Amino acid sequence: MSGQEIIIIIIVALLLFGADKLPEIARGIGKGMRDFRKATDDIKREFEENTNDLRKDFQEVTNTISGDVRDISGNIQKDVDDITNNLQQEVNDFTNDLESGVDEVKTNLESGAEEIKENLEQQAGEIETNLEQQAGEIETGPESKTVEPQDPYKRTINEPDDNYYNYHNKD
Repeated sequence: MSGQEIIIIIIVALLLFGADKLPEIARGIGKGMRDFRKATDDIKREFEENTNDLRKDFQEVTNTISGDVRDISGNIQKDVDDITNNLQQEVNDFTNDLESGVDEVKTNLESGAEEIKENLEQQAGEIETNLEQQAGEIETGPESKTVEPQDPYKRTINEPDDNYYNYHNKD
């Protein structure tokens, strides 16, 4: 309210009640204001007391829920760590098994290659010996066999049929 409105209210109150009753009315209004303020303070105090209990209850529930969430997240983290460790261990075991398998295959291949090399050398030696024996038999004379010359032209499967006369008429 502005100052002019308050002055108008006071003038109207003076005219209605008169100057004699104005102090009594002011005391009554003051007492009413005190009672109203007292009632308001009582309501605020009671509201704060009641809500204080509710606040405590809410705080307890919040703390309980927060603790449960921390416990659950800790358990989940522990489970994740356990699973991660188990998977890492399995990967390490698999890697070790794979490496030992590769080493075993490598060793087997090397030993197999050595055996093949030895067999080839042995066969080459046998072939060389056989060739020397056959060469000796050929040089010995009367028992030597004559080797007939082979026809230099032989038909293969992939040749066309127009060559038929070329190799048949070579008699």
